[in-house]
Amino acid sequence: MGGASRWWLHHSLAGLDQSLRARGSALRIVRGAAETCIAQLVAHFQAQGVFWSRRYGAAEMAVDAGIKAWCKEKGLACESVNGSLLVEPWQVTTQAGQPMKVFTPFWKNARANHSFAKPLPAPDSLPSIQAAACPLEIPLEALDLLPTKPDWAKGFTAHWQVGETGAQQRLLDFLSDGLKGYGEDRNRPDRNNVSRLAPYLRFGNISPRQVWHVAINRMASGECSASERDLTVFQSELGWREFSYHLLFYNPDLSRKNYQPRFDAFPWRQDPSSLAAWHKGMTGYPIVDAGMRQLWQTGWMHNRVRMVVASFLIKHLMTDWRDGEAWFWDTLLDADPASNAASWQWVAGSGADAAPYFRIFNPVLQGERFDPKGDYVRHFVPELARLPKEFIHKPWAAPEWVLREAGISLGNDYPSPLIDHKTGRDRALAAFSAINH
Repeated sequence: MGGASRWWLHHSLAGLDQSLRARGSALRIVRGAAETCIAQLVAHFQAQGVFWSRRYGAAEMAVDAGIKAWCKEKGLACESVNGSLLVEPWQVTTQAGQPMKVFTPFWKNARANHSFAKPLPAPDSLPSIQAAACPLEIPLEALDLLPTKPDWAKGFTAHWQVGETGAQQRLLDFLSDGLKGYGEDRNRPDRNNVSRLAPYLRFGNISPRQVWHVAINRMASGECSASERDLTVFQSELGWREFSYHLLFYNPDLSRKNYQPRFDAFPWRQDPSSLAAWHKGMTGYPIVDAGMRQLWQTGWMHNRVRMVVASFLIKHLMTDWRDGEAWFWDTLLDADPASNAASWQWVAGSGADAAPYFRIFNPVLQGERFDPKGDYVRHFVPELARLPKEFIHKPWAAPEWVLREAGISLGNDYPSPLIDHKTGRDRALAAFSAINH
């Protein structure tokens, strides 16, 4: 688990403990191999059954299958349930019973053939277990999930209320203020038409079924004034998460292996200095740099900008998509094992239902279209704040007197572009053409 995810996990567990204590119970944390922990817990508490939320990575499923076999051998009740998806990965198939490879028919199939059950209400109280601590039990702090020297996550607290309460409030705020206009404005990083629910979904602070049904209910009651199209587009974003888990279930190496084998021959470049500039938000392209700095400062990045920064790394810099996926894995609060890998492969062109490799985002045009006044860039790249909107996304094109009035010396206060857009685009297309022949 990456550093940002560990920070979120710590606060999620603390919040879960508070919720349990309010209902008369408490969270107990044990550390060790899953099989060892489960065996000791069963013996210590004289448990009659073991229950858990199903997991979909190959390594996790192998562990869970072993626990299930052990429980049956011991005569214990044993059940795993779907607590994190709308539909199980194996429940959506082609007519021939094969895995789906394209998102649109996958999502159409899932919606047409499966009802997404309404979530049950939380219990008002839970039984208290008075037994002494289990030998493997540890306090939350012993997991050492929080960064300390330095505390690079200290700014996250201003942006997030972690846990179940925060998740439910975030959903209600989004439905009140963000869903209306979502169909179009979700692409605008300078606006608030995004849900920011991804970290909560990733850690189970809220379930997709809760999100699905609360949104529908608010629309039906008139408490949310969004259009049906806004709701449908938002639901399709939940659908992409479902499709990502479908891909992960059938392709366990999704974060390491090209879904399309022809990309195994792609001539990726090794350029540590350019990769480091991308990490730091110092590429010379303002929309890219704003996104990378937003990620570092808040642990999150706007989805449209994620596509832009990924395209720039993969295609302008010709850096292996796995290097970008690894950075997001470490720095994203919502670093999801399915969505992160599937989305990087989508941008690279190497994945299922991928954007074609020759679709190369122009970072200047993307900025001008989706951040037309430059508000997003000015917030996260403050050294450019005094530039007029005509040049905010291409400072190198500004006359010298404009740069001087804005207090900018290119190459000193803000870097020149790592590579010219046309040069990068032509180089990427030539490399792609080579693996297609």
